[in-house]
Amino acid sequence: MKTKTTIVNTFKLTLSMVVLVLLCSGCAEQLNDVNTSSNSHEDIGDVFKSEIDLVGKKIGYCSPSLNAPYYQALWQSIKSTTEKNGMTFLSADGQDDINKQIAAVEDLITKGVDALLLNPKDPDALVGVTKLAEAAGIPVFIIDSSISPEAEFVTTIQSNNLANGELAGEWLAKKFGNKPMNIALLSGNAGNPVGRTRKQGLLQGITEEQLRTLGKINLNVKTQAYTEWSYAGGLKAMEDILVAHPDVNVVITESDVCVLGAIKAIAQAGKTDDILIVAGADGQKEAIKYIMETDFYGCTAMNSPVQIGKNAVQYAVEYMNGKTDFDKKSYTAPLLITKENAAKYYNPNAIF
Repeated sequence: MKTKTTIVNTFKLTLSMVVLVLLCSGCAEQLNDVNTSSNSHEDIGDVFKSEIDLVGKKIGYCSPSLNAPYYQALWQSIKSTTEKNGMTFLSADGQDDINKQIAAVEDLITKGVDALLLNPKDPDALVGVTKLAEAAGIPVFIIDSSISPEAEFVTTIQSNNLANGELAGEWLAKKFGNKPMNIALLSGNAGNPVGRTRKQGLLQGITEEQLRTLGKINLNVKTQAYTEWSYAGGLKAMEDILVAHPDVNVVITESDVCVLGAIKAIAQAGKTDDILIVAGADGQKEAIKYIMETDFYGCTAMNSPVQIGKNAVQYAVEYMNGKTDFDKKSYTAPLLITKENAAKYYNPNAIF
């Protein structure tokens, strides 16, 4: 197992190497100066007003995984913001395994963090550790994803998945007008509450716009496929869809990552001129580049890991300063990214 000193001395290790270290340790570990990308040390943190001295305070963060650009960017945002406010950052990687994430959170609780930021892999499986944190006097902030109402937590910080999906669905309905849509839906994984809300937003946006402008609903979803939030999953799902439903002319998706792999299958089938892609979330840089440079990727909606990370640390600081009246859900502002504004949000050097 590599220690903190080893990590600091080998500063040029990439994040993937750090993830390998964590796979060996299976426990929470303070990660320091990980070179996640060319902009990993970008000045992304904000300094917040505090009546108390934050020096020595510890912010613990547990991610469901670090094996995706979104999770890496969220990790970096929380780390930068925590340290910019003079606090110590402790992080743990759930390694895409519920049992490992539970153990990692328990380790952070044992380390005596002053606030726990938790991105649950599963909305039910992490309820128990939130109760352990409460018993230890540690406030829990749920970020990015959702957790069961039975859990003990201060607030949930995430993008407005419903509103973002509605914006994307409305854009699609306006684009097609009276023309028939044969839709394939690419989802993350079954039962995921965030994916379900994004899907709901997309479908609501389509139908509401059709009712406003056409006076009727023409919604033909030919199939739904799960991608496990991965490039490989999107590629396999799209290959199967194109065989079973060759008449598909629209792909809607709960996340950019679900469809980025699918683009390869669409291109190989020679159908980039026949299929329009619309994403209900994320604003990943690869998706924005497609929106800028092609006509087949119509739009995506902003789910900023940088802003979510900043907000999470800000709320933790506010809690430590005595604030208790948090809404149970806190959202970043909804935003649709199209060809008209894509250049404004494209950063080729971003992690995500």
